[in-house]
Amino acid sequence: MRPLLIMRPDDANVAGNVHGGTILKMIEEAGAIISTRHCNSWNGERCVAALARVERTDFLSPMCIGEVAHVSAEITYTSKHSVEVQVHVMSENILTGTKKLTNKATLWYVPLSLKNVDKVLEVPPVVYSRQEQEEEGRKRYEAQKLARMETKWRNGDIVQPVLNPEPNTVSYSQSSLIHLVGPSDCTLHGFVHGGVTMKLMDEVAGIVAARHCKTNIVTASVDAINFHDKIRKGCVITISGRMTFTSNKSMEIEVLVDADPVVDNSQKRYRAASAFFTYVSLSQEGRSLPVPQLVPETEDEKKRFEEGKGRYLQMKAKRQGQPESQP
Repeated sequence: MRPLLIMRPDDANVAGNVHGGTILKMIEEAGAIISTRHCNSWNGERCVAALARVERTDFLSPMCIGEVAHVSAEITYTSKHSVEVQVHVMSENILTGTKKLTNKATLWYVPLSLKNVDKVLEVPPVVYSRQEQEEEGRKRYEAQKLARMETKWRNGDIVQPVLNPEPNTVSYSQSSLIHLVGPSDCTLHGFVHGGVTMKLMDEVAGIVAARHCKTNIVTASVDAINFHDKIRKGCVITISGRMTFTSNKSMEIEVLVDADPVVDNSQKRYRAASAFFTYVSLSQEGRSLPVPQLVPETEDEKKRFEEGKGRYLQMKAKRQGQPESQP
């Protein structure tokens, strides 16, 4: 599947660069369509594919207003209860015909029954052209399953406001957005689209980055986004972002999504999603700028800084081992 979309001014920031959240939303929509089609290819119980996880996504090249986005999606692996979808995004300058790869993403979906959205159905197996494809897919499946388990310990963590914070501290740039989930945010079955959530998460991360460095900023990458629970129509969601680490030219921002089912007294506030976003600071000419160094104050902030440094060094080493990939 290859949907085409032209990028308009409301898709971009003041510098004309398309928001990372807009691209993430396009990626998720393509993944949701192809995985829902596949999961309904059997003559069994009808279902809708729900987003469970997005693997690390790098923004390889900026997309600008007036360019056309080409989004292609392919199912690359199926387990008994999940579907792996790989999505590529190309940008096209329709005046010159120039095309470039802007994003590659891997998403995992699970099929939920239309009769009972808490019931996960079996997935029709995909046909592989080579046996190695199935074996490689199984390894990726086990790796993401383990990574999802490792994120659950953070679910009780919350972002607390601080009065009169000092510049360059975590408290100075931390930001929150409160959003009432309406019908336009949801599927026909009353649950928020994963792409809507990711777009809001990127918006908050961008505010944190802009407050910290006070320049034009763009999304460089998104670490794995984990969707811990479904968000229903009518919930009030709080998307909170805080800076966790800075290198010389990049910023890591943790984003947490909490859902409050205000019309359902039987359910308490819960953690719905979490992720780490990486941003870079750009000059008016589009060149990368040094980032003001973060000043962690509390023991928790210092611990998160060291954890972020570890992720940064790990990804830097991985890139150096793969010279063909772009930052």
